Amino acid sequence: MPSLENLLLDVSIFPVMGKWLDASNSIKMDFSPKNKELPTVDISNTETFNRYVFGLLEKAGKRFGHGGYFEHRVIYSRSAVFATQESDFRDIHMGVDIWGEAGTPVFAPLDAMVHSFHDNAGFGNYGPTIILQHKIKGTVFFSLYGHLAKSDLVHLKIGQAISKGEKFCHLGPFPENGDWPPHLHFQLMWDLMGNHGDFPGVCSHRDIDKFKTICPDPAIMIGH
Repeated sequence: MPSLENLLLDVSIFPVMGKWLDASNSIKMDFSPKNKELPTVDISNTETFNRYVFGLLEKAGKRFGHGGYFEHRVIYSRSAVFATQESDFRDIHMGVDIWGEAGTPVFAPLDAMVHSFHDNAGFGNYGPTIILQHKIKGTVFFSLYGHLAKSDLVHLKIGQAISKGEKFCHLGPFPENGDWPPHLHFQLMWDLMGNHGDFPGVCSHRDIDKFKTICPDPAIMIGH
């Protein structure tokens, strides 16, 4: 399997948020144990969690927050979706989150077709989710967009062509987005492992090496 950077070396990419994220418009957000503010925030209450996230953006004067690729996170205890045996608890985040206002449009970074989509409903889940399939130089890989608006799924069809730079979904509001502060979960996969309309977005510590080979860093399609 080629590295993502080599595969896309001479390929034009459209930024997923319509503009490249950098210090002028975004800040890095930390939801790891290093963030000493998190224990003071009731993350089980989405409105409280939302005020915290957007308070950080307002204080910084930025439109977007970003981060999370293979970050050890402490926010998944808010939902039973991630619960397993304690030794195998899934709290390693495998995609990148981009936090922003509900309704913010999302764009296809490359030409694609709709592989699958599903409303993964439930507190702490993805909510409305779209998976696109890309083929570059004969190599197929996939991009996942989670926490969308329900309306984004209404007229979608499997196999539908999506052009690079096309606006095809939006950051969804809570609770329909899986009951999270509005953000995009953006993740790349070389292999969907048989999944349709869904793919694990977090893994356990023991599975980090396995999933790092499957989920490359999507920063090249975001900026920063």
